[in-house]
Amino acid sequence: MNPANPVKKTPPNDLGPLLRHWRDMRGISQLDLSFNAGVSQRHISFIESGRSVPSRQMLMDLAQTLDIPLRERNTLLLAAGYAPMYADAAWNAQEMQSVTKALARMLRQHEPFPALVMDRYWNVLMTNESAPRFFNCFIDMAARKGPRNMLHLIFDPDGMRPFVADWKSVADSLVQRVYRESVGRVIDATTRDLLAALRAYPDVPADAHAGHLPSADAGAAAAMPVIPIGFVKDGHVLNYFSMVATVGTPQSVAAQELRIECMFPADDETEARHVEMLDALSQQG
Repeated sequence: MNPANPVKKTPPNDLGPLLRHWRDMRGISQLDLSFNAGVSQRHISFIESGRSVPSRQMLMDLAQTLDIPLRERNTLLLAAGYAPMYADAAWNAQEMQSVTKALARMLRQHEPFPALVMDRYWNVLMTNESAPRFFNCFIDMAARKGPRNMLHLIFDPDGMRPFVADWKSVADSLVQRVYRESVGRVIDATTRDLLAALRAYPDVPADAHAGHLPSADAGAAAAMPVIPIGFVKDGHVLNYFSMVATVGTPQSVAAQELRIECMFPADDETEARHVEMLDALSQQG
C-alpha cells in the first residue's frame, strides 16, 4: 500500500453486498462460485449475509475465481477488515521502473508507426516519436491542453474527428472497445463519465453502445481480418489497425491498468503514404 495514496477504508459490513455485486456481475450463482473456488456454498451465503468474515486467503480465492481486478480486490480486503495487498503507486513510480523501461523499448521498436501507452481511461502516458508526429500531420497537437486522452482526441470535432473516414462506424466501434477492453470488464464511475462525455459531442450516434455492431462495407469486411480505422489526408484514406498489449501477471494496480496500443498500416499503400507523410513533416520542420 502506498502511504502517499491512502485507500479509503470501507466498513466491514459492506463485504457481503460487494461480494454479491461481483457474483451478480459475473453471472455466477453461489453454487457455481463455491464449486469453482473450493468454498462451501453455506460459507458464501454467510459471507454475503454478513454472518461470517472469510480469511484473507479465502477472500483472495473468491476474488481470483470472480476475476476481480487488483484495485477492486484491495477494496474487498478493506471491507473485510484486512490491509490491501496490491500496491497502488503511480505508473511511473520507482517500483515500476522495470516495466516503464520495457514499455519505452517497445515504443521505440515500433517506429515509424505510432505507439502509445495509456491508463485504463485512455489517458496517454507515454508515446514514441512517431505518435505526435502522425497526429501533427492533421492537427496542431501543441494547441490541445493536457492530459491527452485518445478517445477525446478522436471524438472531438476540433481534434481528429474531421479526418476520420466512416465516422459513425468508428465511433460505435470505439465505444465497444471501452466496454470490451475495460480492466476486468469493469465499467466504473470514471469510465461511465468518460462515455457520457464522448456521447455529449455533437453528432455522436445515439445508438453507440456495447452491444451494437459497427457497420462496415461488406466487401472490405470480407477482405480483411479486422475493421481498420481510416484517416483522410490530401484526398487519400490511410487505413490502420491496432494491436493492444497488457502487462502479464501484474502484481500492482498500475501494472494491471497499463495498456500499450500500436498502430499498424492495414495495407501497402497506407504504409508507403505514411512514411512519405512523416518525411514531409520532417522537411517542413
